[in-house]
Amino acid sequence: SVKEIKGLKKYCQQRKPDVRIGKAGISEGILKEIDRRLEEQGIVKVKILKAAFNVEKKDRFQIAKEVAEKLRATLVEVRGKTFTIYRKKRAQRKNLKPVRE
Repeated sequence: SVKEIKGLKKYCQQRKPDVRIGKAGISEGILKEIDRRLEEQGIVKVKILKAAFNVEKKDRFQIAKEVAEKLRATLVEVRGKTFTIYRKKRAQRKNLKPVRE
């Protein structure tokens, strides 16, 4: 919801980036690390270093969107060279009851 996203943005503004994407670009190792942190924390702040732009040949919005899509997460915010993604923890997802038709 909009209210949740506003709260997440506010929470992340004060945090330092958890993960940095560097000259390796969007590698399998980076995706695994972000995925692990999403499972632990539910929200991850990622900084894109200058070298990553040279490797990926994409802008910051494209990189952020690609990472979020690959990890099935919600892109909360892109601010400068930093973006925040959110995903419900697995324990929270299991508690959700399936919708019956």
